[in-house]
Amino acid sequence: MGRKKWLFSNSPKGAKTSAIVYSLIETAKANNLDLERYLKYLFEQLPNTANFKDVEILDQYLPWAVKVQGKCKA
Repeated sequence: MGRKKWLFSNSPKGAKTSAIVYSLIETAKANNLDLERYLKYLFEQLPNTANFKDVEILDQYLPWAVKVQGKCKA
């Protein structure tokens, strides 16, 4: 998917961030989520999350989470 897009990663940190975003988007597609709704949900909910290092909290925002499926299913 990102063959030519990887050319624009100017740093290792930028490349890692791009890979994370692409992976999240492709996983959302694979889970039949409406991508626009899912991204909107993330942008609205994640800023209110207290602890980004708590894996259990972040798991609630992944594409296969029950709550996400209920709100963002295509």
